Amino acid sequence: MRSPLAPGIRLITSFSRDGWYRSFILLLTFLFYTAYHLSRKPISIVKSELHRNCSSVIRPVDLNITNNATWCDWAPFDQDNYHTLFGILDNCFLVAYAFGMFFSGIFGERLPLRYYLSVGMLLSGLFTALFGLGFYWNIHSLGYYAVIQVLNGLVQTTGWPAVVACVGNWFGKGKRGFIMGVWNSHTSVGNILGSLIAGVFVSSEWGMSFIVPGLIIASTGILCFFFLVEKPEDVNCTPPQHHSHQDSGEVEPLLQNSPRNINSNGSISSETPAIVEDHTEAISFCEALSIPGVVEFSLCLLFAKLVSYTFLFWLPLYISNVAHFEAKQAGDMSTLFDVGGIVGGITAGLVSDYTGGRAATCCVMLLTAAPMLFLYNFIGQRSLATTVGMLLLCGGLVNGPYALITTAVSADLGTHESLRGNSRALSTVTAIIDGTGSVGAALGPLLAGLISPTGWNNVFYMLICSDILACLFLSRLVYKEAQGWCGRLHRGRGFKEI
Repeated sequence: MRSPLAPGIRLITSFSRDGWYRSFILLLTFLFYTAYHLSRKPISIVKSELHRNCSSVIRPVDLNITNNATWCDWAPFDQDNYHTLFGILDNCFLVAYAFGMFFSGIFGERLPLRYYLSVGMLLSGLFTALFGLGFYWNIHSLGYYAVIQVLNGLVQTTGWPAVVACVGNWFGKGKRGFIMGVWNSHTSVGNILGSLIAGVFVSSEWGMSFIVPGLIIASTGILCFFFLVEKPEDVNCTPPQHHSHQDSGEVEPLLQNSPRNINSNGSISSETPAIVEDHTEAISFCEALSIPGVVEFSLCLLFAKLVSYTFLFWLPLYISNVAHFEAKQAGDMSTLFDVGGIVGGITAGLVSDYTGGRAATCCVMLLTAAPMLFLYNFIGQRSLATTVGMLLLCGGLVNGPYALITTAVSADLGTHESLRGNSRALSTVTAIIDGTGSVGAALGPLLAGLISPTGWNNVFYMLICSDILACLFLSRLVYKEAQGWCGRLHRGRGFKEI
C-alpha cells in the first residue's frame, strides 16, 4: 500500500508548469515595482528633517551659529518659503514623470521589456543615490536637487507601463481584478518599506535615506536582467485568453493541470502546444485614445492620483505639524495609510470581479472617501486610536480606485476586443492612463505646497473636490454598467417565467 504524498509535495505538484511561471512572474514584477515606489518615498520623510523646529533640538556645544532660529535646518530649506521649495522638488519629479510617461509606453512597445526595465531601475538607483550624496558632499544648491529630481522622474517612467504589460501578457481577464489587486499592493508595500528605511537614517544622516533605497532598486534591475520572461511564448507556456467568447466568463487560476493533447494515435501527450508568435504592430497614440473607456478612466485617474500623491508626499509633514510628532514617528505613522491602501486595492479588485463593474466600484469608493477625508482632518488627531483608524480607512478608500484603474482597468482596456488580438497595445494604453494620472500627481503636491501656508483645512477641501470630480468623469460608464446589470436581471427573470 502506497503512503500518501507529503502535503508540501502535493502543493508543489498541484502547480502546472504554466502555473509556476505565472507565479514567478507575478512575484518578480511585484518586487520590481515595490523597489520603484520604495525609492520615491524618502523625500517625503526627509522633508521634516530639512526644515525643523530648532528650538526643540539640542544644540552641540562646539557649534558656532549666527541664526538661532534655523541653525539645525539644511540650506536652502531654512527659509520661510520652505513649503514652496519642497513643492518645487516634488514637481520637478512629478512633472518630468507625467511628461515622460506619455513617451514611455511608446518605447516600451518597441524595446525588449527586460532591457528597458533593467536600465530604468539601474538609472533610478543612480539618481536616487545622487540626491542622498548631496548630504555628504555638503551641497546646498536647490538647482542640484531639482535637476536630480527631474532626471529621476524621467527614468522612473520605465517602470509602470513595462510591468503592467508584462503581467498583462501572462494573465487573462478571468479574476484579473483580484490578481492585480493583490499584485498592486506593491505600491503600498514600497511606500511602507521606503518610509521605514528612510526613517532609520533620517535623524542622523539623511543622505543614507536615499542611498540605501537607490542601492535596492539598482539590485532589482540586475535581478530583472537575469530572470524576467516577457511573454509565455518565450518559454513555451500557454498564452492567456484576454477576452471570452459570447460573454462567457473565463477562469484562469494559477493552480491548474498541464494542458493535454490527444495525438493521432489516440495517446495523451502533456506537451505544450506550439505557440504562434504575435507579430502585430504597435498602435498609435490616437488609436489607443479611441478605445472605449480610455479617456474617461484617464481623467478619473488624474484626480484620484492627485489625492493619492498629495498624501504620498505631504502626509508625514502634515502629521508632524498637526500632531507634533518627530520626523521618524511621523514617517512610521504615515505607513498606516499605505496599509489601508493594500486592503483597499484587494477589496476593489474582488468587488469589481464579482459585480463586473470596474467604474461603479471606483465611483462608490471615491464618493465614500470624500466625507472620510473631511472627518480625518477634523477628528483624526484627537487620539492615537482615532488616528490609526482614520488613516487605515482613508488609505483604503483613496488607494482602492487608484489601484484598480492603474492595474485591472488598464489591462482590460489594453486587451480590448476592438484591438483584435494586438497584444502590443497594452504598454501604450497603460502609459496614456497613468500618464494622465501623473498630471494629477504633479498638481496635487504643488497645490498642497501653495495652499498649506493658508491652513491644512484648505488642502483637505481641495482633496475632497478632487474625489468628487473623479466620480463625475466616470458617470457615463457607471450608467452603462448599471444598464448591463438591469438587462441581465431582466433576462434572468424572463428565463424563469418561461
